[in-house]
Amino acid sequence: MSIKGSCCCGGVRFELFEPPLMLGTCHCSRCRKAGSGAYAYVRAEAFHWLAGRELVARYHPKPPMKFNRSFCKRCGTSLGDPDSGRILAIAANCLDDDPGVAVSFEEFTPDAPPWEKPA
Repeated sequence: MSIKGSCCCGGVRFELFEPPLMLGTCHCSRCRKAGSGAYAYVRAEAFHWLAGRELVARYHPKPPMKFNRSFCKRCGTSLGDPDSGRILAIAANCLDDDPGVAVSFEEFTPDAPPWEKPA
């Protein structure tokens, strides 16, 4: 089984060797501004770069924020944090194939803007 993913320009490409452990949506302002609020959480062993790793840039926030953000240097597509450790937070918007799982949780729903209605 292989689930492919990529950025908008196609320069960054990766695949997952198994379905994500879970899929979740965050409604905080930081996730919205980073360009992604839905994340697929995958085991690091199930993730493989196919191309474009050199195009990936990381943003390291100032404390107390702690979650890094990665994006394609060429097109700006938010990638989540594919180098975060044992469990990777991959921006679900990058998945080209059906991950085989549905959103199982939402967080920071009180922070959602008026134009966004959480489920």
